[in-house]
Amino acid sequence: MINGRMKKPSPSIDEWLKEAKKNPAALQEGMFLVHNGVVRQTPKAKVRQGIDDGSMVRGMEFDYDAAKVDAAIAETYKMDGIFQVRVWLNQGMLELGDDIMYVLIGGDIRPHVVDALQFLVEKIKSECVTEIEQK
Repeated sequence: MINGRMKKPSPSIDEWLKEAKKNPAALQEGMFLVHNGVVRQTPKAKVRQGIDDGSMVRGMEFDYDAAKVDAAIAETYKMDGIFQVRVWLNQGMLELGDDIMYVLIGGDIRPHVVDALQFLVEKIKSECVTEIEQK
């Protein structure tokens, strides 16, 4: 638990997509992309920077700043061709394989949707969340 918070149940992506397609904006959209980040055993430093200290991840403490996430979502909506953005973030002590986040982007064409997904996930990971790997 972080600040008394336990991990949350993951959303249904099928339901997210059904809801997204009922939105009037869906008539302008040609593509939806979903990102699902999960807790992995390999430490971030090894995967991203090639630094191997021999340790393995056993879990993760995860939390986020909701106001910063909302600001990142608002910024994503300003990108060309983006009509729908939805984010779910977990909280608390997460175990290997647990969902960290889901992000759904709906937009007009593939390049716009891919760019928006990359932008938003990077923004969330670098500016909005706290991840503490448990080794």
